[in-house]
Amino acid sequence: MKITALEEYGLRCMLQLAAGRPGESFTVAEIARREGLSGAYVEKLLRILGKAGLAQSLRGVKGGYTLARPSEQITLGDVGRALGGIQLPHEICHRYTGKQKTCVHEDGCSIRPVWHDVTRYVMEMMDSIPISRLLNRADLVQLSADQSRPPAAV
Repeated sequence: MKITALEEYGLRCMLQLAAGRPGESFTVAEIARREGLSGAYVEKLLRILGKAGLAQSLRGVKGGYTLARPSEQITLGDVGRALGGIQLPHEICHRYTGKQKTCVHEDGCSIRPVWHDVTRYVMEMMDSIPISRLLNRADLVQLSADQSRPPAAV
């Protein structure tokens, strides 16, 4: 699995919003400064996350960005899907077709079930972790990741 800069920085922006008190908003400039990113890039990320219903902008003197719902109700999977980083098995299979219009293994593919299982596992794991658990709790996230690791193949 490849994590893009868009996904990493988008998640970090969401964690900045999640770290605030309920209803507290943060300006693009504040988030950009804290994360060492350009304001334009943070604005782009928050716009994408806003369209996905994860962040919202507030106008006015106390304006800025805030979470669209409590951090306990937003998962890593939500953020990953919003930023386009989680490929579904059919997207993988239709993306790598060689010189053909469709994959030569379209019928009777022995690889597709593997991608399906891997994708399902990753999505289940990411959907089980609310971003609230990532707020300065590396020990908690690591523990739950170890407990949900699939059994080794025989």
